[in-house]
Amino acid sequence: MYGAERRQSLVRRARRDGRVDVSSASEELAVTPETIRRDLGVLERQGALRRVYGGAIPVERVDFEPSVTLRDRTSEAEKERIARAAVDRLPERGTVLLDGGTTTARLAGLVPDGVELTVVTNSLPAANRLVARPGCELHLLGGRVRATTLASVGTWGQDVLGGLTVDVGFFGTNGFSDARGCTTPDPAEAAVKAAMVRACRRRVLLADHTKYGDDHFSRFAHLEEMDVVVTDGGIDDRARAELAGTGADVVIA
Repeated sequence: MYGAERRQSLVRRARRDGRVDVSSASEELAVTPETIRRDLGVLERQGALRRVYGGAIPVERVDFEPSVTLRDRTSEAEKERIARAAVDRLPERGTVLLDGGTTTARLAGLVPDGVELTVVTNSLPAANRLVARPGCELHLLGGRVRATTLASVGTWGQDVLGGLTVDVGFFGTNGFSDARGCTTPDPAEAAVKAAMVRACRRRVLLADHTKYGDDHFSRFAHLEEMDVVVTDGGIDDRARAELAGTGADVVIA
């Protein structure tokens, strides 16, 4: 395969999957990771892709926030492993907060019977999975529901969160990095997430490796504010070292 053909393949892959990873692309195209990185550099200079940690994303995705359905289909196996690993961080009794997100919604579906939890969430998918769960007292935060994320945002929820003290919170994110923290495209979503972070005594971030280095418009937390980061084995050694440097307990699912 000529270089031009390979680069066209990388663009098609990024547009189809929403991202191209250096390691997987090098294996599938039978070239070295260095060759893929050079290709991605060329494509970024051409304006076709934007480089992110470990790969690249299509430029049309830079200001694009995918729907819940699309996000839930991305890195499904990794998200399932992360959610199952996060179950061990649930208390047997007490108060829990579940942020909006596809991985936190998966965690909601895995809450075991027999626990005695008061659960606060702004996520409609998470609430739907918890409403009939024995032992769970569910509180749904009010506000404007964003169709993109199926999560409520706005001052109604923020005002309530300002008066809460929650034992442990579980957070999703669109992107995270040592440099920029936890980020999301929408400022209203970020404002609610930030209020949730402030309301929790202990915070657990659930994020698959593809999100590392993919920084978005609005930050809702610094990584130093997270007590635990649960991610998957796709995270590379450099990223692991950066995460460990924040003081968080890094769990590889």
